[in-house]
Amino acid sequence: MNLSLKKTTCRALVISVLALSFQSANAGLIGAEQAAGATMSAERAMVLSSLERAEVVAQMQRAGVDPIAARERVKTMSEAEVQALAQDIQTAPVGADSGWAIVAIIVIAALIWYYAIRK
Repeated sequence: MNLSLKKTTCRALVISVLALSFQSANAGLIGAEQAAGATMSAERAMVLSSLERAEVVAQMQRAGVDPIAARERVKTMSEAEVQALAQDIQTAPVGADSGWAIVAIIVIAALIWYYAIRK
């Protein structure tokens, strides 16, 4: 009885080793973009959050651009494109360039000239 138990155990082990050897694993290299596909970069999040602002949505609708399509386009952009767009957004002027800064500088210079140099 002891011998038949050993034979059965041995047969079961051989069958299990053979059955497990048919499964194969594939190893390979993946790119950084594919590895980080689930995470969103800070630049992409900043661009997407700026597209959700009410003023931006209103400007896009006035220009005939669908805001949902714009968000989908940003999601499919490459990292280089997103970084360039984020850089453009960060360096863009905040307000309209109306020339008031130049007028203020001229007025301040005139006042300094009037009070400092004239006396």
